[in-house]
Amino acid sequence: MTSIKVLIVDDSAVVRQVLSSTLGGDAAIDVIGVAADPIFAMDKMNKQWPDVIVLDVEMPRMDGITFLKKIMSERPTPIVICSTLTEKGAATTMQALSAGAVSFVTKPQAGLRQFLVESSHELINAVKAAARANLRKIPAKPAMSVTPKLSADAILPPGQAMTRTTDTVVSIGTSTGGTQALELVLTALPRVCPGIVIVQHMPERFTAAFAERLNGLCQIEVREAQHGDRVIPGLALIAPGGRHMLLKRNGAQYQVEIVDGPPVSRHRPSVDVLFRSTARCAGKNALGIIMTGMGDDGARGLKEMREAGAKTLGQDEQSCIVYGMPKEAFKLGAVERELPLDQIPAAILSMAR
Repeated sequence: MTSIKVLIVDDSAVVRQVLSSTLGGDAAIDVIGVAADPIFAMDKMNKQWPDVIVLDVEMPRMDGITFLKKIMSERPTPIVICSTLTEKGAATTMQALSAGAVSFVTKPQAGLRQFLVESSHELINAVKAAARANLRKIPAKPAMSVTPKLSADAILPPGQAMTRTTDTVVSIGTSTGGTQALELVLTALPRVCPGIVIVQHMPERFTAAFAERLNGLCQIEVREAQHGDRVIPGLALIAPGGRHMLLKRNGAQYQVEIVDGPPVSRHRPSVDVLFRSTARCAGKNALGIIMTGMGDDGARGLKEMREAGAKTLGQDEQSCIVYGMPKEAFKLGAVERELPLDQIPAAILSMAR
């Protein structure tokens, strides 16, 4: 099998060294070069073009966003952003994802070397997912030890769905490629639409920046969810990074509960947790949608939603950046219907009618 050719672009010599060592240690990845900034990177790319670029966003001479836009306009190539865990870093990363970056990994301002080594599994998976990304659809080493993969039982046990009401709620789960997909879906919705709850795999601080950016683009209101927020028409609530979000029923109203807990399906927030809670408290009143992303988080939860009487949709393979989560849900029998991304907004509105 051909290895994935990776170019690392970061102005930190420590980051370049650690990333190169980490990625190069995987048999499926070949680090073909490192560069201190985009100008040096373009010289290297003229000699050998990479399959994936791991890119910092704050660099001298040319910033990462400018470089990313140049690459995407001239020769689209999967890019994984390596961004700092700061408010400024989060906002810049949202710009990068909107401009076409496939995904991102985070790095702290202190303890960088240890953090990157400990996050090697996440980094390697991000690069491998990027190598399989479908950019056309949106402008033999020992196995590493991984943490046990928990199900939604770790947060809430299975339960019965509530009876039918006139209120409807839409639950959406997504991961790699989801920032672009969610932007397309949410910006297409009119101000009057069902209440929406969303899990997008992201670390803390980044979900707030993501929600703020979408809120400036959409007719509906979009914000990072807070504990006790009501789910009402014309509002989309995005689960905060690093915490799980559950849908709850309080009398005639839906609201969200933000809780701590272990990662579920190796994610926090987890789509499985949101979908199971939706199955339990909304049942036939809900629409579940699983979109682009790597792995299988959400597949079991979406099946529970379908078994509880909810309508369930999956993004089709042709429009996915990574057809992982929707594929696993479809294989499990959780998806009632697959749709291209551009047809999902209409499906949400038909639910309201």
